[in-house]
Amino acid sequence: MTSIRVRLLVSLLGLLALAAAAMGAATYRNVLAETETLFDYQLQQMALSLRDQGEIGAAQADSFADAQLDFVVQIWTVDGRSIYASRPHSSLPARALLGLATLNVEGRAWRTFSVATRDRVIQIAQPVEIRERLAARAAWRSILPLMLMAPLAALAIWWLAARNLAPLERLARELRARDAMTLAPLAVDGLPVELDPLARALNALLARLGHALDAQRAFVADAAHELRSPLTALKLQLQLLRRATDSAERALAVEGIGAGIERSARLIEQLLTLARSEPGAPAQALERIDLCALAREVLAAMHAMARERGGELALEAEGDVAIDGERGGLSALLRNLVDNAIRYSPPRSRVDVRVWSEGGSACLRVDDAGPGIAAAERPRVFDRFYRRAAAGEEGTGLGLAIVRSVAERHGASVTLGDSPAGGLRVEVRFAPAGAGLPHP
Repeated sequence: MTSIRVRLLVSLLGLLALAAAAMGAATYRNVLAETETLFDYQLQQMALSLRDQGEIGAAQADSFADAQLDFVVQIWTVDGRSIYASRPHSSLPARALLGLATLNVEGRAWRTFSVATRDRVIQIAQPVEIRERLAARAAWRSILPLMLMAPLAALAIWWLAARNLAPLERLARELRARDAMTLAPLAVDGLPVELDPLARALNALLARLGHALDAQRAFVADAAHELRSPLTALKLQLQLLRRATDSAERALAVEGIGAGIERSARLIEQLLTLARSEPGAPAQALERIDLCALAREVLAAMHAMARERGGELALEAEGDVAIDGERGGLSALLRNLVDNAIRYSPPRSRVDVRVWSEGGSACLRVDDAGPGIAAAERPRVFDRFYRRAAAGEEGTGLGLAIVRSVAERHGASVTLGDSPAGGLRVEVRFAPAGAGLPHP
């Protein structure tokens, strides 16, 4: 698992270590160079101070001869005769090079500065190893504060990272503390700007989950309530069958049981269809569907039902009308529209189905000759288990709910109107080609 805190700390500490190392190296080299320049300046000043001086006094000679003094003073006449040396040294250069120079005598390096007057040459020499040792000490003392501050800065970065990530930790703790039924929105007050979009997106997700769970609870409650009635009726018919004393009563009870089973099976089928069509249900495979061909299949399957009532089904298909969709859902939409039209139309009437394309949109229309639906009642008929009063037909109240759910999954709109035959007109208009299905 990748941690933002660990990545942030590793990045910042790595950057701090690189910056400290670069600054330390640069400071070390600069101090060495400055110290080298300072030591050369000392050599020059000592030599120049002796340039215009006459004879070296005994007291001054004793101070130059001090063993603790790192510098060695040598003076020659212009013809090369040595007239003074502060200390005897076997490795001292025997000749002077005017100006600054680094000389190697018998394996020992010397830094010298020589200056000439009219009657003598003065040279000040210093061992290079002493200069390097003193320069290194000064350089280390200059970078020591930086080395001491680097760990403190690392601890400060660790603390600051933990402090600034604390709102994210609080948000995670609040989410971990919740159970599956706690869908209240998260508090967004006081959150950093970077976390505010995340918290608001989580709240939107929790709201959608809450709506989905509420819809699921309502669906389960309604389904349980609706299933109770046919099951109770089946129990009563079974009791009548057991009490029947002759074949006529038994036949009537068996017929009642068969009708009850048929109603229960239809209700269960409608419930399953609605569950598959609800928003949030797993999406089925999309395919290119010819609405005209699908309408022919559905009407052919329901032809027997229409003939039982003495009616007929008519299909008007205009051209090639195809959409990308779920075959099972679209078949259920058509089947429920035609089923409702047959059930609520009077006997020996006709149900007209039309499929056409308009403005790039596929359209489907079903007209019947039934009682229709009053304009004030039309918004309610899409509710689950809603049955109109005095409808004259016993149904499940799920047909139009299924139609609306399938239409919404396909980005289609459903409108109710008055049919020229005197009944209800239901029109489904799909999204234009290329718009695609909305996300469930």
